[in-house]
Amino acid sequence: MEKFLLDYDWTVLAPELTIAGAAALLSIIDLVLKPNRGRHILAWMALAAVAAAGYFTAIRLGAPPYEILADTYRVDDFARAFKLILLTGTGLVFLISFREFREEKGFAQGEYYYLLLTALLGGMVMTSSADLITLFVGLELLSISSYILAGIRRRHGESSEAAWKYVVMGGVSSAFILYGMSFLYGLAGSTNLFTLRERLAEAYNNGYESFILLSFFCMLLGFGFKVASAPFHMWAPDVYQGSPTPVAAFLAVVSKSAAFAFILRIFLIAFLFLYQVGPGKETVGWGLWIVASLSMVIGNSVALKQLRTKRLLAYSSVAHGGYLLVPLAALGPTLFESTLYYLLAYLFMTLGAFTVVMVVERESGKGDLSAFAGLSRRSPFAAAGMALFLVSLAGIPVTAGFFGKFYILINTVTSGSADNPGPYWLAAIMLGTTVVSYFYYFGIIRMMYFRPPQMEGKLRVSVGPAWVIGIAVLGTLALGFMPQWVLDFLGTLDWVSAISPLKQGPVGQ
Repeated sequence: MEKFLLDYDWTVLAPELTIAGAAALLSIIDLVLKPNRGRHILAWMALAAVAAAGYFTAIRLGAPPYEILADTYRVDDFARAFKLILLTGTGLVFLISFREFREEKGFAQGEYYYLLLTALLGGMVMTSSADLITLFVGLELLSISSYILAGIRRRHGESSEAAWKYVVMGGVSSAFILYGMSFLYGLAGSTNLFTLRERLAEAYNNGYESFILLSFFCMLLGFGFKVASAPFHMWAPDVYQGSPTPVAAFLAVVSKSAAFAFILRIFLIAFLFLYQVGPGKETVGWGLWIVASLSMVIGNSVALKQLRTKRLLAYSSVAHGGYLLVPLAALGPTLFESTLYYLLAYLFMTLGAFTVVMVVERESGKGDLSAFAGLSRRSPFAAAGMALFLVSLAGIPVTAGFFGKFYILINTVTSGSADNPGPYWLAAIMLGTTVVSYFYYFGIIRMMYFRPPQMEGKLRVSVGPAWVIGIAVLGTLALGFMPQWVLDFLGTLDWVSAISPLKQGPVGQ
């Protein structure tokens, strides 16, 4: 039955419409404000819009899935859970940004605030898309906004270099994704993910398996760039180092989470049949296992040699991208729950760590690890928070990071068997590389507590960063001390609908 625009329940798009309206309003207000006027009101308006969108998303958790716009846009628990992660991460980034650029000359504060909103909107579109076209539109909206944000410090050479490298590598990754999508459309004659799954399975059985596998690996390569997984991670250290620290935190948490939602949507819908056939299952499985393993090994190994803090966190992000690929590679029984739990833990511990790095860099004027020397004496609060975030990233009990890795390991091991030993190898590599990560994480802790300070006086932590550090500490501890509560809640959400087409009827049709 054909439906018109007014026939849809547009309230399901309240979060996206809130963010889009706020971004448009902020851009207009920024244009009419005088150049010498402060833009702090824009930051508060953007934060209010993020909070409102979070409320609209949270109240619909557990509601039946709904499809809109000719079944190209799907609002289900999968999308809502990822949107809450994206909104929380962006809200915390706004909090640490309030005073960061106030005294910097030539910084386009207005553009910074609404570009963060457009990047967030792109990520939200990616989480709900059930069509290749809307997926790519969301991806490019997020990517283009991120390119500009990386180079928004126009007077800084490192920032311009970061933006240039990001644009080039991002363009290459988009080209591979589009190339892979073109094969899918050519074989199936549709861009809808659920239609693709049905028709690609037929094409695979009719002798087109090589083209389908080629499209899969082209898209895997493109996604590898987006989530900074090895060996496609070469842009991440330079971009994180050159970008403003709040932007680097946004890329490490929000952009990566949106990209994983993108990966799960496509691989578990359009390519789900590949996991169920003999040769295809082995090929796809080994492809994902290799990328996950390389990310864990290279990310943790290269981080050992880093002397600059943001580059170290960039390689740490590469390693954590490998950990997050493990559930998809193993395809265990708690894939969604373990992935969402780890992303939530990763949000708090990574944003908290970047916030402390921002405060220390601003005070010391340098980004080396030596800037953390004696931090425990200059700011016990910041040092204790950073130590907690680092031990959580390392996976030390009882922290959010420990239980995040524990649930991924359980999910991985339970999916292995004598005929399928790959998950066991993944679990072994994950354990081994986690031990390696202790050396560089605890190296920062050693600097904070066992080295004399290089500067005199107390470290000033302004209100916004102090709030973010406090929230991140509470989130990391809560997930560490009450993991079962969070996992039980995630278990109540309807994950099956994320990979299942809706039945014809009054809901969503």
